[in-house]
Amino acid sequence: MANRLPSKVFLAALLALILFTEAQAADPTFCRQYVRAALNQVRGGLSNPACAAGLQGTRWSSDFAVHYEWCLGTSVAATEGERDARTRYLRGCSGR
Repeated sequence: MANRLPSKVFLAALLALILFTEAQAADPTFCRQYVRAALNQVRGGLSNPACAAGLQGTRWSSDFAVHYEWCLGTSVAATEGERDARTRYLRGCSGR
């Protein structure tokens, strides 16, 4: 019995970790919608000469897969943060 307790604790901790991680990850349907919005923001930034030069890094990638794979591995809150960061940048560089 004493040998089973550590394995039961380990399995319970592993299960909790898996459930917690899955609860935090974004849903594929949500991610497709997120990527469409992100790519619209990227296209908007690229079409504005005042903004285009500052579109650096993966946040501004025009590749669907880059945004989609990132979204699948992160939380909805993180995706909202990225969307908000792009929005702030686009408003700042376009003067709106």
